[in-house]
Amino acid sequence: MKAKSITLSTLLFTLLVGCGDYGLDKHPVFEGPYMGQERPGKTAEVFAPGSISTDGWELEAIFAPGMNEFYYVTHNDKSERPKTSELKPTIFGFRYEDNVWNKFIEMPRTGEPFITADGQIMHLATGFRERTALGWSDVKSLGAMFEGEEWGIMRLTASLSETYVFDDFKGGGMRVSKLSNGERQQPIELPKHINQGEFTAHPFIAKDESYLIWDSKREGGYGNSDLYISFRQTDGSWGHAINMGPDVNSDKEDFYGTVTPDGQILMFNRTISNTGENVNVDIYWVDAEVISALKPK
Repeated sequence: MKAKSITLSTLLFTLLVGCGDYGLDKHPVFEGPYMGQERPGKTAEVFAPGSISTDGWELEAIFAPGMNEFYYVTHNDKSERPKTSELKPTIFGFRYEDNVWNKFIEMPRTGEPFITADGQIMHLATGFRERTALGWSDVKSLGAMFEGEEWGIMRLTASLSETYVFDDFKGGGMRVSKLSNGERQQPIELPKHINQGEFTAHPFIAKDESYLIWDSKREGGYGNSDLYISFRQTDGSWGHAINMGPDVNSDKEDFYGTVTPDGQILMFNRTISNTGENVNVDIYWVDAEVISALKPK
């Protein structure tokens, strides 16, 4: 990792293009692809240790298509470690220009972020933002179909054909809603062999719908929530749930899997410690070759 001091001109630039309602913290400036980090191998490792992943609360990392923007969620003040009850979840955004990453925006986290394959929509549970010339629009609603009191959506992801897959902490499990002839279809539950276990949540659907990644606590796992994957079968059904194995999962909570838009990296969260008011969650990453290695021959 390479880092250098932020210049006055950089600070002025970020203040002009960022959301004026939110202050900017003192992140270093990183150089090179992948936020200046050396790409991981075939065993999961911490992403940007000591700078992005610290002893605090950092999670939900995503790169935008083109790999020139990076977003993650943390609390509102990185200079301190507030109690969990005092956290104000905030999305921090970085932009890659002239081989340098600079933080350019902060947004309140109103839902777990996911950026569509065309880079134009940031889904945030029941809401979304549209890309604008200056960054992102205000949060807009997905509509009454997704905002009813029966839903408890944390994460919603979408394929190229605008199939939505989302979780539901109120009803449990995960659901899918397809787009047919321009009309959004009512969500239906994913099959029971997917919706098994405890805390089944945080789905990620591949842009071509060839696989689905999620997390769940199941018998035969590694001791807590693990990442699982299911591959689309030739008949259109979802194959059996496959634990992503010890190179990805641990005896801790592993959750919120995301594949980078270039298809090269699997990123996810791991809870390092949870002692009531003090929670340490880090961002991990691993070579996405693990996905092809798990696909049944």
